[in-house]
Amino acid sequence: MDTFIERIEKDSIGQVAIPVDAYYGPQTARGIVNFPISGISINHFPNFIKALAYVKLACARANEKLGDLDGAKAEIIDTVCNELISGRHLDHFPLDVFQGGAGTSTNMNINEVIANRGLEIMGLPRGCYDKLHPNNDVNLSQSTNDVYPTAIRLAILFSHGKLLEALDSLADELELRSADFADVVKLGRTQLQDAVPMTLGQEFQAFATTLREDVARLQEIGKFFLEINLGGTAIGTGINTNTDYQAAAVYELSRATGLPLVSAGNLIEACWDTGAFVLFSGMLKRTATKLSKICNDLRLLSSGPRGGLNEINLPALQPGSSIMPGKVNPVIPEVVNQVAFQIIGYDLTITLASEAGQLQLNVMEPVITYNLLHSLDLLTNAIDLLRTKCVSGITANDMVCRSHLEASTAVATALTPVIGYERAAELAKEVLQSGKTIREVLTAQPDLSADLLAVTTDARLLTQPVPRISKAS
Repeated sequence: MDTFIERIEKDSIGQVAIPVDAYYGPQTARGIVNFPISGISINHFPNFIKALAYVKLACARANEKLGDLDGAKAEIIDTVCNELISGRHLDHFPLDVFQGGAGTSTNMNINEVIANRGLEIMGLPRGCYDKLHPNNDVNLSQSTNDVYPTAIRLAILFSHGKLLEALDSLADELELRSADFADVVKLGRTQLQDAVPMTLGQEFQAFATTLREDVARLQEIGKFFLEINLGGTAIGTGINTNTDYQAAAVYELSRATGLPLVSAGNLIEACWDTGAFVLFSGMLKRTATKLSKICNDLRLLSSGPRGGLNEINLPALQPGSSIMPGKVNPVIPEVVNQVAFQIIGYDLTITLASEAGQLQLNVMEPVITYNLLHSLDLLTNAIDLLRTKCVSGITANDMVCRSHLEASTAVATALTPVIGYERAAELAKEVLQSGKTIREVLTAQPDLSADLLAVTTDARLLTQPVPRISKAS
C-alpha cells in the first residue's frame, strides 16, 4: 500500500486520513494510531482473519435469505469473504493484537476491508459507503460481541489440528526410538539417584505415551469451541436481528466451514463466559510442561559427553561455544524449554484476562486471542523442531548405559525377591565400598546360585515382571 498518498474519510468523531490504497477505513485508522503497543499485527494470525471472514460470509448469506440484505450486496460480500478466506489482502489488517474495545477495532477492520474491496469490485471508489456500508450492510445483524468470540473459536479450531498432527508425529518418532532401544539395558533413576534397572526403550515409550494422552485430551477440549454465540449481538439478547436470524447464521456458518457448530444454550452467558479458553489454555500448559520435562531428560541423558551421563547422543547441529573448542550444546531441547516457559506465562495471562470480565462482556478477549493463537503456533513449531532436528537423530550409547547399571547398586533390587532385602543390601554395600560391579561381587559369593548371574545380563529379567528364579542354593 502507498502510505504517502492519502484519502480523507470521516466517522462519527470526525475526519481521518487513510492511505489511498488501503481497503480499511476510518475506524481501523484510528485503531492503528491508538494502539501502537507490540508491533505484532492481527494479520500475524491468518487463521483469525479467515475465521472473521467466514463469520461475515455466513451472516451475509443468512441476512439475504431472510430478505434483510440486498442480493447483489450479499454476493459482493460473499466474493470478498472468499478472497479473505483464501489468504488474500492480509496486509490490510495492520491493527495491533493488543487493543481496547473488546475487539471492536478488529471487527470494524474486516467490515471496512470487505466494504472497500467490494466497492472496488463494483467499480466504485473506496469510501463510497452509500453503495456498500461497513456497518449497515457488512455488519448487519451483528455486534463485535458475537462476531469476535465466534471468530476466536473458529481460529482455534482451524489451528489446533496442526498441533494434534505435530504431537502425533512426535509420539510416532519417540516410539520408533523406543523400538530401536528396546534391548538397551540401563539405570533408572529417582531423585537423580540410582534406582532400578530399565531399558532405554521403556524410557522413550513413556515419553510417547504421555504425549498421546494429551492428543486425546486436546481433541476432547476442542469440541467446546463448536458452541458459539453468533446471533446474540451486543449482550446475547439478539437485539436488532430478525427472529429467525440467529439459527440461520449458525447454520450458514456451519455449512461454510464444514464444522458441526451449535448455538450456545444461553446466549447471554455465552457472551461473557471465557471458560473454554481457560480450559484449553490449561491443556496447552500441561502439554508444554510435559514437553519441557522430556527435554530436561534428553539434556541430562546426553550430558557430557565425558563428564556426564552420556547415555544417548543428540544430533550435533552447531558449535556450542565461542571459546570452548569441540563443545556441542543440546540447542533444540533448550529452545523447546523456552517455548514451554512462554506458554506457561501466557496461560496466566489468559486466566487473569478471563477473570477480568465484568457484567455482560469480557473486554479482555483481544489479549486472550493473541496468547491462545500464539501459544498454538509456538507449541506446534517447537514440537515439529524437536521431532525433526532432535528425536529423529537420537542414538544410544549401549555400553555406557550398561556400565552405569553394572557400577550401580540397582541390580541388587532385582535380586531382593530371591535373596531377601537384607542380603541384597549387603551386596549393594559391597558394590559401593569395593568399586566392583554387581556381577563381580556375585561371582565371589559361593553360596549364591549361578541363576542369579543371569539377572545381571538379561534385559527381560531386569526390567519386567517374570516368574521367580530359583532360590539361592
